[in-house]
Amino acid sequence: MAAKQPAMSPSDLPVEEVLDRATGPRRAEADELLAILGEISGEQPVVWAGRIIGFGEFEYRYESGRGGRSPRLAFAPSPTKHTIYLPENFSERWPDLVAGLGKHRASKVCLYLTRLTGVDRSALRALLERALAETRSQAG
Repeated sequence: MAAKQPAMSPSDLPVEEVLDRATGPRRAEADELLAILGEISGEQPVVWAGRIIGFGEFEYRYESGRGGRSPRLAFAPSPTKHTIYLPENFSERWPDLVAGLGKHRASKVCLYLTRLTGVDRSALRALLERALAETRSQAG
C-alpha cells in the first residue's frame, strides 16, 4: 500500500481554482494577496492541502521531534474571509506590526481578514516580511 501523503503537502491543483473560492470583491482581494505574497517571497504560488496558496517551502522540527513541511508564506481565500498563515504566536511576538494592520482577527498561527478594505498594506507587508525572515532562519 502506498504511503499516505501528509495533509500539508503541495499539490498540482491550479491556483486559479483556489482563488475562485473567494467571491465578489474578495476575489479581487485574493488576486492582490497573491501578488503581494509572490512579490515578497520571490516564489511561484503552489496549492497546499487543496486549499492553501503557498510560496516557497521549508522543513520544521519541534522540540518533541515531530516536524513537517510548510510553505514559507501562505494564505487561503474563501467566500467569507482571507486567512493568512504566520509563525506561531505572531500576534504576541510582533504586537507592533499587528496593531498597525487595521480590522482583523488572529489565532495562534492565522491572521483573518474579512476584507482588505481598511487594512494597512505597509503593515501587512512588514508582517509578511518578518514571517518570511523567520521561516528562512528555520530552514532545515
